Amino acid sequence: MQELKLERLLCPMPVIKTQNKLRSMKSGEILKVICTDPGTMHDIPAWCRVNGYSIVKASKENDGKFEFIIEVK
Repeated sequence: MQELKLERLLCPMPVIKTQNKLRSMKSGEILKVICTDPGTMHDIPAWCRVNGYSIVKASKENDGKFEFIIEVK
């Protein structure tokens, strides 16, 4: 599993950086994305749905960060 830490970045940067990383990955690979922008709870899953990526997990962690586990299809 690869990890992308995007703390302190505001929209649209978390989505753009997630998009760039996912497009460089191969089918079946998993990406863990960690963000602090609350808008990512909507934006990243929406972008994944439109672009054919699978959200395995989307959650707000106890430390206030937002975590996404995304599978490349």
